[in-house]
Amino acid sequence: MTKLSGREIAERAPEGWVYLLGGLQTRVRTGGFASGLALVGAIGAAAEEMDHHPDLDLRYGYVDVRTSSHDVGAVTGRDLRLAERITELAAKAGATVSAAGLARLALALDTPAAERIKGFWAAVLGGQVQGPDVRDSAGVLPPIWFQESGAEPGRQRWHPDLWVDPSEVRPRIDAAVAAGGSLVTEEYAPSFWVLADPEGNKVCLCTWQ
Repeated sequence: MTKLSGREIAERAPEGWVYLLGGLQTRVRTGGFASGLALVGAIGAAAEEMDHHPDLDLRYGYVDVRTSSHDVGAVTGRDLRLAERITELAAKAGATVSAAGLARLALALDTPAAERIKGFWAAVLGGQVQGPDVRDSAGVLPPIWFQESGAEPGRQRWHPDLWVDPSEVRPRIDAAVAAGGSLVTEEYAPSFWVLADPEGNKVCLCTWQ
């Protein structure tokens, strides 16, 4: 299967689906637990038929759905077809598909010695080193990636990277500034923006761009 670029995914994904941190995802508003459970069953049957299986998170009132092609480590046309099928199933069930507010969290550790410490973090998380990242085996915890840095004292070592759809960036920046924070730099936009809270602790808003 051909790996799709972020732009290709954004242009071809069904309405209500977004590309975040290597996967295509949406939130299906079901209105209740029983209706969500029924939708999960329908999605499961379709996934078996298509031999392609998404990650499902059933909560009261909604089901979060995320899909990627694990055999190639990216989103492919197979995922777009599955997303279209799930959108059809949601509509048939009277549910609403929406990407509003969806985000994925990753943790970044600034270090001059990434290769020396990756094994430690893999052991603590009960996971494994996967290229530049450390990921837990179940894929539930936020991945950790290691950012090359100097060894000067007093710097912020950890910072969160929050992956959002491009449409979510400006509203979140505006809300963060209104809450007393600051926009540190837009130098790397539209890939990511660096913000800081009133005490100077930094966070990056990241997009597929």
